Amino acid sequence: MEFSDRLNALAAKVANQKSAIQTEEATKNAFIMPFISSILGYDVFNPLEVVPEFTADVGLKRGEKIDYAILRDGEVQILLECKASVGHLKFEHASQLFRYFAVTNARVAVLTNGEVYQFYTDLDAPNRMDDKPFLVLDLADIDESIVPELRKLTKENFDLDSIISAAEELKYVGAIKRAIGEQFREPSDDWIKFFTSRVYGGAFTQKVREQFTALVSKASKQFLSDQVNDRLKTALGASGYTPSLDSQPAAVTSAPVAEKDLDRDTEVETTLEELEGYQIVKAIACSEVKPSRIANRDAKSYFAVLLDDNNRKPIARLHFNGQKQKYLGLFDENKVEVRHAIESLDGIYEHADAIREAVRRYRG
Repeated sequence: MEFSDRLNALAAKVANQKSAIQTEEATKNAFIMPFISSILGYDVFNPLEVVPEFTADVGLKRGEKIDYAILRDGEVQILLECKASVGHLKFEHASQLFRYFAVTNARVAVLTNGEVYQFYTDLDAPNRMDDKPFLVLDLADIDESIVPELRKLTKENFDLDSIISAAEELKYVGAIKRAIGEQFREPSDDWIKFFTSRVYGGAFTQKVREQFTALVSKASKQFLSDQVNDRLKTALGASGYTPSLDSQPAAVTSAPVAEKDLDRDTEVETTLEELEGYQIVKAIACSEVKPSRIANRDAKSYFAVLLDDNNRKPIARLHFNGQKQKYLGLFDENKVEVRHAIESLDGIYEHADAIREAVRRYRG
């Protein structure tokens, strides 16, 4: 099994079992040990490679333990500190990592709850762990750009020099991407002022700030919408798909993504890829009904496409969730879902007849 496939398999396991895991020990057994073995490639039952409950005396603290130490040639290379998957990771959880990092030969430290893995090194000061990770792996939303760097930490491809040399760029690029995402979700005063100063010549008063808060938020969502639709047009053109004469092609190819699709007040994060997939399903389905009747609802495990925004009228489900292997869920006459593996968004067009048939069953 390829590295990315193993990563996606573990991500699927975490998604399916997370609700049943309530303790730190259960998190270690169900998620973290499989990560060390199947992803990093180390034998968790070989004490020459992986030492659980690793002990090193730190100053006045005696007998303090770190959850796992990974060894190569008898030297500690990677330290892992684990927390229960039911909670979010906080920087104060890394206190033991800080102490151990300074007294071992480890150059990489990992703080994890089994779903999110934060990787640290010592870019800011030698032998002192940085307070910000240089790489963050979120199994609920895998960033494909970091997978090659993660591979360098595996037993087979371990390349510490390459990891450290790339760490600074990874650290800041990743942090900037996360900061931009936060600003799109909830713009700060500085972000609002930054854009206001470029389009408005007057004083930045409280009244102006309130006015432009809404305008900046709206412009941000429209920008994302435009990016989705530009990519959708490219996909439609590349696929060779031509809607039937009664399918209102202008509405299909140029209608912007509804703002509500990008403005859901929920923990679920809708991706551009899911919105593109939705627009393709909508393009196919509107040969049977008006485009306005095709709606979507995002959930943690799938993105649903519905007729009349009715859960009893499912057309399709997009199982993407940042994973390499994508699935298109389609429904039979008994509303039983069958998943079909697709290599890319263009694969949706191969199931156009089934999508139209689902719409015909509900349209009335």
